[in-house]
Amino acid sequence: MLDVVGQDADGELLAEPTEWEAADHGPPPRIALLPQRSRDAGPVAGIGDTVLAKLTRVDQEDGAPAWIGHVVKVLPRKATRIVGLFRAFEGGGGRIEPVDKKSLGKEWRVRAGDEGAAEDGDLVALDVPRAGRLGAPFARVREVIGSLASEKAVSIIAIFAHGIPHVFRRDALAEADAANPPTLAGREDWRGLPLVTIDPADAKDHDDAVHAASDTDTANPGGFVVTVAIADVAAYVRPGSALDREARERGNSVYFPDRVVPMLPERISNDMCSLKPGVPRAALAVRLIIGADGSKRGHSFHRVLMRSAAKLTYPQAQAAIDGHPDDATGPLLAPVLEPLWAAYRALRVARDHRSPLDLDLPERKLLLTRDGYVDRVIVPPRLDAHRLIEEMMIQANVAAAETLEAKRVPLIYRVHDAPSPEKLNALREFLKTLDISIAKTGNLRPAQFNQILKRVKGAANETLVNEVILRSQAQAEYARDNYGHFGLNLRRYAHFTSPIRRYADLVVHRALIRALALGTDGLTDREVADLEETAAQISTAERRAMHAERDTVDRLIAHFLSAQIGATFAGKINGVTRAGLFVTLTETGADGFVPASTIGNEYFRLDEPRRAVVGDRTGTTYRLGDAIEVRLVEAQPVAGALRFEIISGDGTARSPRSRTAYSSGSRPHRGRVEEGKRSNRRDRT
Repeated sequence: MLDVVGQDADGELLAEPTEWEAADHGPPPRIALLPQRSRDAGPVAGIGDTVLAKLTRVDQEDGAPAWIGHVVKVLPRKATRIVGLFRAFEGGGGRIEPVDKKSLGKEWRVRAGDEGAAEDGDLVALDVPRAGRLGAPFARVREVIGSLASEKAVSIIAIFAHGIPHVFRRDALAEADAANPPTLAGREDWRGLPLVTIDPADAKDHDDAVHAASDTDTANPGGFVVTVAIADVAAYVRPGSALDREARERGNSVYFPDRVVPMLPERISNDMCSLKPGVPRAALAVRLIIGADGSKRGHSFHRVLMRSAAKLTYPQAQAAIDGHPDDATGPLLAPVLEPLWAAYRALRVARDHRSPLDLDLPERKLLLTRDGYVDRVIVPPRLDAHRLIEEMMIQANVAAAETLEAKRVPLIYRVHDAPSPEKLNALREFLKTLDISIAKTGNLRPAQFNQILKRVKGAANETLVNEVILRSQAQAEYARDNYGHFGLNLRRYAHFTSPIRRYADLVVHRALIRALALGTDGLTDREVADLEETAAQISTAERRAMHAERDTVDRLIAHFLSAQIGATFAGKINGVTRAGLFVTLTETGADGFVPASTIGNEYFRLDEPRRAVVGDRTGTTYRLGDAIEVRLVEAQPVAGALRFEIISGDGTARSPRSRTAYSSGSRPHRGRVEEGKRSNRRDRT
């Protein structure tokens, strides 16, 4: 999604990304915008519009934009909507404190009579009329969202601030309530196959099940037959229905620490399409023929009626394999779990040979109190049970893309581009400061990145190098046109394994139904024509969800730390900009900012190749990845913002000259470049 911001000397429109991580990438790129491709494409884009666009990289010449955007759709203009905290004045009216980090230091006045039913301390949504720079910053309360003292108020802020649809329309709920249990009509009977679900302990829906057995075919000695069954959401969510329109608009489920905003009503996601043990459920399944070396030798898709044999958690399944079965896993150990692990060991050999990007960055999880605030922060262990499910989901996703390509049925790919030349050059310069060299020409492959990661394994700069390599990567997205998945080192890849929570997967299910003549509810011609727009829309929805989830975590942790003003913490520098330093605390993973004006009693200059700031007088250097000790100076829980100051060797810290406490950008993105099913139920790439 792009914002049209101006014109070049030739009158061509220029745009910038609507969402941009300044801490990671610096200033947003300027994108030369091409008009819609046909006369009936709808409204023509103009300055001030927001558009969905397909981006193409071009050679940069004479300072011209390095990207061209082909407009897919001009989005309707909306009045600027802000979410903030209302502070009432005596006699009426009041002011609004914003909840967005980028707006900190600003506020909006509310005239008497424009506050509606808002009371002091309420979280409100407000409309800000468009005005010039000299226009008065007045606003009108549009809606009272609720009190910040209410349960789950923190995630409500993100839901409204990011415009996430969270209330289902009546017609969609009516369709969900009318759903009937599945029958055998048009399906194969797989109820006797002991498929099992393996999920996080707190999962509420169980949309994928797995099974493995030794292949009895003498042509595949030592091989396996792996089955992945996915809830048949397409049987309930038909093209053009109210449920379909709702799901397409939402794009995906959104996972907050205290709640889930589902893509589909609970009647579908937690009931009819949840693969509950002992209950017949409709599924779309793929049977994978795996060689002893882990290579996929063939596959076939089936529309089935299945019955899950057990609902297991990751730790529970892992404990059974490690020699500690319980009452549920004991009877399943030999016939079900051990064959699954044997098949996974073979798949792991093929994965290692393929050498996908293998970043190692811990993911923290917030454990909340009953009132929805942080109790503590943990780093859950990474188990083979997680990796087993992920690898089997990846193989199913590859099979889906291969089948649709072979049948010449259009689909939405999950694509991940190689790092841009600009990012590779920046990475090359940074690694040079660590005495690590990489090729000066040509594109790097994931295996070459992995060699660098192996070289720093166990070293003091291991986390730093993982972070920098992650930041050099492009962002994954959905697209009708395939350009491969760089991170997974796969030529073709599609999301098939979770249509309950991702609209892209539902589209792929419908495409398979159409391609293999598995029913009358497959992908329609109208959907095929709209695939490019659908891909752009759900990519935008995914980024929206990621920002909302991250903002909520920031707010919860800021609330958690707000009682510890003045306390000192160990941390690491995870971002270096001219404005100051981004710092991540070691224990909680909390992210905060150290303004440049508070770093020391001298002027600090940015050294971009070294990812550092250097003092003019003393040469004191603060570099990306440095371990430092900081003091918490200020916390704003509503905005999720923390301000730190650096503790010097004698335990003192320079007092800030300014109360401009926070960065105008978001924290650097952290995560794993990995696909398939995640323990936290979110795919980041």
